[in-house]
Order: sequence, then structure tokens, then C-alpha cells
Amino acid sequence: MRTRVHPRTVLVCLTLAVSAFVLLCLEITIGDFPLTVPEVAAGLLGAGDPAALLVINEIRLPRALVGLLIGVAFGIGGALFQSLARNPLASPDVIGVTEGANTFAVAALLTSAGAGLGLGLPAMAVLGGCVVSAIVVALSWKRGTTGYRIVLVGIGMAALCGSVTDYLLLKVGVFQAQQAVVWLIGSLSGRTWGHVHPLGLALLVLVPAALLLGRWLAGLELGEDAARGLGVPVQRARLAVMAVGVGLVSFATAAAGPVAFVALLAPQIALRLVRSSGPPLLTSGLVGAVVVLLSDLLARTVLPSGELPVGVITGVIGAPVLLWLLARMNRRGA
Repeated sequence: MRTRVHPRTVLVCLTLAVSAFVLLCLEITIGDFPLTVPEVAAGLLGAGDPAALLVINEIRLPRALVGLLIGVAFGIGGALFQSLARNPLASPDVIGVTEGANTFAVAALLTSAGAGLGLGLPAMAVLGGCVVSAIVVALSWKRGTTGYRIVLVGIGMAALCGSVTDYLLLKVGVFQAQQAVVWLIGSLSGRTWGHVHPLGLALLVLVPAALLLGRWLAGLELGEDAARGLGVPVQRARLAVMAVGVGLVSFATAAAGPVAFVALLAPQIALRLVRSSGPPLLTSGLVGAVVVLLSDLLARTVLPSGELPVGVITGVIGAPVLLWLLARMNRRGA
């Protein structure tokens, strides 16, 4: 199977990359220590005032980079799941992967579960996403997996994990519960280089793997029979795509919490920008980065009295899109 790069796709990707860089620079200008865009650009190159360099490199740049990286991870992860299931609703938010990461992370935050295993909150979040996705695959397996079975089982697992999370929140003190709720909404506040490094290393491995799986995905989108005729190992391809998607979403959730609806929004926006038959992976990642950075920019400036968690803004944007997708699919009888 051959892949062709269309000029429209290249133009869209370049535009999104430039937009993401501009938004990243604007993110760094916001704070108690005022900075201009030229000062930020100079600071990123290692020049400028020492105080400005300290603020840029140690406080604001890590936060902006985490926003950029989780946007890429959620965008590509969402595109993988939607392409795999051939369903725009099959995002990690819906089919249980994010909820699994939430439950394990909250257990680590509120109990000694993580310490007992020798794992911190990020590692527990990754473990949770992997465990729940493995259960979803196992329960939906019947001589292989299909997209609709994964979606149905995933919705059930998401509800179960959500109930466990609610139970954990009810059993702890108010202060601990408040900490967990802020994390569950999804926030970039307080992100450091300690969050950037593991996420960056994970994406360094998982993003190329996802792009390599793009050829198999193109075959799977044509249906099982057509994919087999094109030489795609259907079940092996599905498992590989799901494993990479789970890794991307789990590491992103571990870094900043479950930033709602980015994995649902980004592939659908990318699909309409490049006008392709299935969600394009790289474009979806860049759209995800733009969505997260723009949402965080709004979250930090929309209220004069303080900032909101970025997940609040993505939720406000994403909920109407989800309703629109449901209505559109209902009209088509899908």
C-alpha cells in the first residue's frame, strides 16, 4: 500500500505548526512577570535579561510544552481510536481509557495504592489506561475484535471506572478530594520539566510508531475483507493501533490529567481541514496542540480574578461538538 502526501495536507500542517508556535509564545508572555513576544522569542534562543530567562525556562516554558505535547498525544490517540473503530465517537474519553487512567491516578493520589506498588501518580495513570484497555479488548474479543464491540464494552468500563473514582472521592477528606477534582478536570498549572521529560520521551517513540501504523489504518478503514485483500494482518493491526493509542492517551493523562474532549475534537477538525476519508494522524496531533494551547490561553485570561483549569474550556467547547456528532449520526441512522 502506498501513501501520497497531498499539497492541501502539507499546507494545513504548516499553518497549524506555525499557529501552535505562536500560541506557545503567547502562553509564555502571560503571568505576574510581564513579558513581550520579542522577549520570549529572544529567551527561547538563550538571549535576553537573566530574570526573564529564569521565568521563561524554569516556570512558563515547561507549562507551555506540556500543553503542546499533550495536545499532540490526545490528537493522534483520538485519531487512532476513531479510525480503528470507524466511528467518530470512539475517542478515549468515551471508551474507558481515560477513565481507567483517572481511577488509578486518583487511587494513587488519595490512598497508598501507588506507594505499595512503588509507583507515583503518573506511572499509576499509565498503568490504569493499559489495564482498562486490556480488559476492554478481552471482553470484546470474539474470534477477534470489532469497532462497535470495543465502543460498547468501553462505554461500560468507563461507567464502572467513573463509579470507582466517585467512591474514592467520597471516602477521603475535603482537602484531598479537592486536589483530586482539580486533577480530574485537567490542568496545566504547576507543570515542570519533570512532567515534560517523560512525556517527550514517550512521544518520541509512540508518534513515529503511530505514523508507521497509518498504512495499516488506511486498509482497516476499508473494512476487514478489503484490508485482508491488501495484505493487512487485521487483528494484529488492531491490537498494535490500540496499544499505541492507549500509550499516547495514558502518558498525556499522566502529565496533565484528563483534558476533556481534545481526543474527540482534534481528529474531527483535522478531518474537515484536509478533507480526507479518515482522521489524518499528524494533522490531528497538530490540531490537538492548537486546541490545548488556545484553551489554556483562554483559561488564563477569561477571568480577571484568576485562571481556570484548561479542562473547563475544552469541556465547554467539546460538549456541543459531541452533541452535534450524535445528532448527525442519528440523522444518518448510524
